Amino acid sequence: MKRRKFIVSAASAIPAITLFPSDLSGMTRESVRGKLEKRSLGKTGEMLSVIGFGGIVVMNATPDDASARVKMAIDAGVNYFDVAPSYGDAEIKLGPALEPFRKDVFLACKTTERTKEGARKELEQSLNNLRTSHFDLYQHHAVTTMEDVDTLLGAGGAMETFLEARTEGKIRFIGFSAHSVEAAMTLMERFDFDTILFPFNYAVWNAGNFGPQVMARAKEKNMGILALKAMAKGPWPEGADRSAYPKCWYEPLISEEDITMGLRFTLSHPVTAAIPPGDETLFRHALKIAVADKLKPLDQSEMASIREKALKGVPLFKV
Repeated sequence: MKRRKFIVSAASAIPAITLFPSDLSGMTRESVRGKLEKRSLGKTGEMLSVIGFGGIVVMNATPDDASARVKMAIDAGVNYFDVAPSYGDAEIKLGPALEPFRKDVFLACKTTERTKEGARKELEQSLNNLRTSHFDLYQHHAVTTMEDVDTLLGAGGAMETFLEARTEGKIRFIGFSAHSVEAAMTLMERFDFDTILFPFNYAVWNAGNFGPQVMARAKEKNMGILALKAMAKGPWPEGADRSAYPKCWYEPLISEEDITMGLRFTLSHPVTAAIPPGDETLFRHALKIAVADKLKPLDQSEMASIREKALKGVPLFKV
């Protein structure tokens, strides 16, 4: 069997139920009353807040609103911020708002550029926009196809810029985000990444078998595991009114009960941090729930109940 076919076959072979609930004993965890829990980030030696700040939260905000949202997050104990050039004007708004706190936070950025030249240009522009000399984490963004993987890792690919920038001190750690099991598994096979940012979500895990195999491999490699879509319900139903959540391309969980369930599912795994949707109201809800210490790991009966709920819906992704 060819290597690539083996990876794809292995990616779909792990049943979702076998990897949950997971053991969190391998993670260092720190709790301070009234603040977000912090967890270790793989082999990096970093400790990050279990809720991260996605840059879309400040997209299209006024400078004053952007500063207020960042300060609210800082006051709650958020020390992990993640942004990308593809998030509208988020970099431009986040840079000044985050500047007073930069030395105390872990700042991650991403690029969708797959070539060395394109990635270098975008890296330098992002550093300028964020008013910083370096990123703590720089990631290949939204890797989806095998063509993406081959290009960014090949001669003249974006990885060449990443490695040069790490030597220059402009980035500290190297990671990737993906919405494809095949792409994620192949990237982990071909390079020793520090982190992965992936949709670890109750519905796609249980109803789509999308995530367990990626989680298992990332944990085996002692990577820092970061989560997207913990608060996603599924695709928007046809004809649904999306006006209340214009920043969400998927239907989000909106009640406190459901948000708590989604976050607890994701953080019951060896996930360092979950990034809520870019909607500022949903972000506030996630912070409130996490600060109130309502994100205890699920027990077996709760896991079974969530699985049953997931199987009644339509997952955002599936293998």
